[in-house]
Amino acid sequence: MFIQESNDIEITKDILLHQLMLKYGSELKRIAYLYVNDQVECEDIIQEVFITFYKNMDKFRHEASYKTWLIRITINKCKDHRKRWSIKNLIYKPEIHPLNTSQSSENMYIQQQHSKEIIDQIASLSGKYKEVLILYYYQEMNMREIGEVLNISINTVKSRLLRGKEALQSKLERGSKLE
Repeated sequence: MFIQESNDIEITKDILLHQLMLKYGSELKRIAYLYVNDQVECEDIIQEVFITFYKNMDKFRHEASYKTWLIRITINKCKDHRKRWSIKNLIYKPEIHPLNTSQSSENMYIQQQHSKEIIDQIASLSGKYKEVLILYYYQEMNMREIGEVLNISINTVKSRLLRGKEALQSKLERGSKLE
């Protein structure tokens, strides 16, 4: 009987993992891409996220949602990735492809360059500002949710969001003056 129960638990874990991969995989991939600006590395990170989740599934305390936990794991994996020595020596050249194909080629090029500039500037911000901006703008999380994911107070989220916006705006303004 014990062997059957053990197998049932494993099947349940596999089903949950599969459901979460389908439900949140794209969102987590977007977060990872915004951190590392490399499609292949991003996919590797997401794979590591789900492996870590699967291995630690029994430790989940249900104090937050699975989504919150997965985002936290993703951010930590991205930070670990950025700390590795080999990564610090690479130059990233992200490509952002616009989704709307009904625009003129010139408008698409301008939009692509603007998106690339924003991604580059977000990537150059310090981690504490970058993570708040990514969760707020790209994941459309509210301040309470961001606080839960990052394990910081709402006031800290507000402060980092404000300072991050100011830093990003300053970087973007400086970049446009150089052209």
